[in-house]
Amino acid sequence: MKVRLLFPDRDAGPNRDAVEHNADLVRDFGLDTILDAMAPGSQELREHVASTLLDPLHDLDAIRHRQDVLGDLLAHPDLATTLYEIAGHAVDSPRRTRLWLFSRDPSSVLRRSVQILAELLGDLHRLRSVCDDYTGRCDSTGLTVFFDTVASALPDEYFPVIEEHLQRLRFPTGVVMTGRIGPGGQGTDWVLRKPVEITPTWRQRLHLAEPDSYLYRLPDRDEAGGRALRELENHGVNLVADALAQSVDHIRNFFAQLRFEMAFYCGCLNLQRALADRGLGLTCPQARPVTQYALRVRGLYDLNLGLRVGRDLVPNDVDADAASLVMITGANQGGKSTVLRALGVAQLLLQCGSFVPALEYRASVTTGLLTHFRREEDADLASGKLDEELARMSSLVDRLRPGAMVLMNESFAATNEREGSEIARQVVTGLRQAGIRVVFVTHLYDLAAALAGQFDPQAVFLRPERLAEGERTFRVVPGEPEPTSYGPDLYRRVFGPSNGHNHTNRREEPCQST
Repeated sequence: MKVRLLFPDRDAGPNRDAVEHNADLVRDFGLDTILDAMAPGSQELREHVASTLLDPLHDLDAIRHRQDVLGDLLAHPDLATTLYEIAGHAVDSPRRTRLWLFSRDPSSVLRRSVQILAELLGDLHRLRSVCDDYTGRCDSTGLTVFFDTVASALPDEYFPVIEEHLQRLRFPTGVVMTGRIGPGGQGTDWVLRKPVEITPTWRQRLHLAEPDSYLYRLPDRDEAGGRALRELENHGVNLVADALAQSVDHIRNFFAQLRFEMAFYCGCLNLQRALADRGLGLTCPQARPVTQYALRVRGLYDLNLGLRVGRDLVPNDVDADAASLVMITGANQGGKSTVLRALGVAQLLLQCGSFVPALEYRASVTTGLLTHFRREEDADLASGKLDEELARMSSLVDRLRPGAMVLMNESFAATNEREGSEIARQVVTGLRQAGIRVVFVTHLYDLAAALAGQFDPQAVFLRPERLAEGERTFRVVPGEPEPTSYGPDLYRRVFGPSNGHNHTNRREEPCQST
């Protein structure tokens, strides 16, 4: 049986290197907070969700496949929980059963397999019942095909037949097999036989007829005879034990696959419930081909902030269709980095087939999503901040392919403005020429002005919004870079509120930055 709930044409496998290779993404986007919400209290669920979340899709059909399945599960959340629980019980219960079984001889393998398969039969029966209950209630291709697969592989007559076979394989009347004498008087060609109940004749009951077989009863203390008898039994049951063990492995692998694929959807539902409790909504995004450079956002909010503080978040809109560069400039503490992280998390969720924290989100898929955020200085003084940034950029470039997206946050600001701006300008130009989309947050005016002065139709410039009274809204709006910082902002940051004196109704005048 195939699960195929994450992909329309194949089963998904855990990407064990995804978390390790995307450590920067986890750190820069604050994904630990999101994973905590998606997998509360379960390390195993968290690992499965992280493996899928950090292995984004590039195929539009696969993204829509997951979105359709997730839509059905949002309408029937109990289905996702039940399937995950059934799969978890099937995988874990046999593991407990085997703790005291260490022998690998065929007879022991057969007895163990019979016991495990008897337990799995209950899980298969429950799975079939759940699928029957939801057949016709779900519209997605993934769940519809899955229900049909289960019904076809587990018909009504399957269960009594398997139970009958398991009862026979317990050998209540002993093991019956045939063989012949081979060279050297050794037994050969052992074949396990189905026990046949033979009714003795009246002559046999009265011991008047010659016996058609001979009986040898092993003495109780004959250890050598006991070992020989077990060897004979192993010869007879070897093929059956091997076949039954493979059947058990096949069923357990199916349930392990089902648990892994359902983990992602359970994580999405957990996230949706956590946000709903905080009064925050989600939307199903629209994926576009990588060649379109589509990016249109309405009501986007930072998922990390949403999970930490709940309501009263400031949403943002971004229109950057056909743009290969989105640059957000302006003074610090205006919400630039928050918008950058929100865009990155939303793009990651889009390419995993999940919903996103926005009212509307339409974007092209990328061949890779990477970050280059500012880091703290090397504590061991092995290198300066600029050297460290250049080394990370070199490593990042090695992983890039055309169609990728790089999110940069205050990159190359560790040196003076002129040098940092020139380095950043050359990096951005090279990335765009290689077909890489760049979203760049910076306070380097020389950099932003140089790029804005090119009047490139594929470049979009945003900056934090300020009202006429100088109040910050923490929204970003279209606007050319400004060579300014704001004195009253610095005053309040250093000395605190003005306690009602002078500045509450006065428009803040910009002063030239240094």
